[in-house]
Amino acid sequence: VHVVESGGGLVQPGGSLRLSCDVSGLQLDSSSIGWFRRAPGKGREAVSCLKTTDNTTYYTSSVTGRFTVSVDGAKNTVTLEMNSLRPEDTAVYYCAADPSTWATVQAMCVMMGERWFKHWGQGTQVTVSS
Repeated sequence: VHVVESGGGLVQPGGSLRLSCDVSGLQLDSSSIGWFRRAPGKGREAVSCLKTTDNTTYYTSSVTGRFTVSVDGAKNTVTLEMNSLRPEDTAVYYCAADPSTWATVQAMCVMMGERWFKHWGQGTQVTVSS
């Protein structure tokens, strides 16, 4: 399984970015997907989780209403749309995938976090600065 993120970059506060996650070797329409981020000097935190079997999603409170995760099963691609970006969103963003879907998205992101996901991308840098 290969996971590759793209779409990071430098954006001004209030701007938008779209991150893409290309997944190969995994049936994306029956998987769980997570977006995580690691800010400078901090640990990796869960941003959003998606379970493609029922399209349930979870967002951490700091991004709720600003970020949206979606999946294109035909292209095996997951997208994280990020709007109204803030300097505190600056981080390396990681996409993760796993074939297991028995848990709720809350459990994946909050209770299990990184431990839930087997397959990880290399990360893409997002910098929000004026």
